[in-house]
Amino acid sequence: MKYFFGLVFSLVFFFESQAQKQRVTAIIEQLKNPKDKNVLVIAHRADWRNSPENSIAAINNAIELGVDIVEIDVQKTKDGHLIIMHDEKVDRTTNGKGYVKDYTLDSLKKLFLRNGMGRVTYHKVPTLEEAMLAVKGKVMVNLDKCYEHLNEAYAILEKTGTVNHAIFKGYYFTPEQVKKDYGHLLDKIFYMAMVRIDEPGSQKIIDDFQTLIKPIAFELSFKNDTSSVINQFEKIKERGSRVWINSLWASLNGGHDDDRSETDIAGSYGWIVGKEPT
Repeated sequence: MKYFFGLVFSLVFFFESQAQKQRVTAIIEQLKNPKDKNVLVIAHRADWRNSPENSIAAINNAIELGVDIVEIDVQKTKDGHLIIMHDEKVDRTTNGKGYVKDYTLDSLKKLFLRNGMGRVTYHKVPTLEEAMLAVKGKVMVNLDKCYEHLNEAYAILEKTGTVNHAIFKGYYFTPEQVKKDYGHLLDKIFYMAMVRIDEPGSQKIIDDFQTLIKPIAFELSFKNDTSSVINQFEKIKERGSRVWINSLWASLNGGHDDDRSETDIAGSYGWIVGKEPT
């Protein structure tokens, strides 16, 4: 009888694992297809409303909520380990004080994360490796603040078998600079270029990236919704890249943000999605 129940559990686990693999495979294929009409949903710092931001619990919550991509932030410890935390200092998000770069991983692991109310919890600071194992086979991740650690992060993703689960990105870098820094990896990773389209020359930057690198996507931010680039989304997609709009707060999307969706969803998500021809 014990064997029978063990066999049932194994079969259930097998089918759940297969379903998870199919889920992340579908997300990856959607990301790779700029003409796909599905909207991919990203959780910023994971589900920070119900668990401490950038925690394993927040990542797991986001997965359960059904998001497609979890955005997490990467910092480096004194002894060279990559961990998940937004700020350079631990003050806001933990019960500690000081800079991440002044902590060893062992000392950082002694701290406890704070929740969104600022209260200390029992959650610990995760490493990038722990975070990637948590998402493996389930969702993709967007690695923010990781540009200067890309080589080290890539090694961790190789170790965990999650290279195709991650989107790397960088701000204010020309395609020439990106090729100089990481040309040896660009054919192995998903790279997203971040461009502020309010700024002069943004259209040329986008064109140059698509000519020289062909990024998987562009994260486009804008304080005002008057840039002509906003009407070029279809052109960007036709040339092989998806368009990512950050709806977090008004200064990133011309006022068509998450908070606006509570009373005016047409003026928020409706406006953003409406820029994608059906």
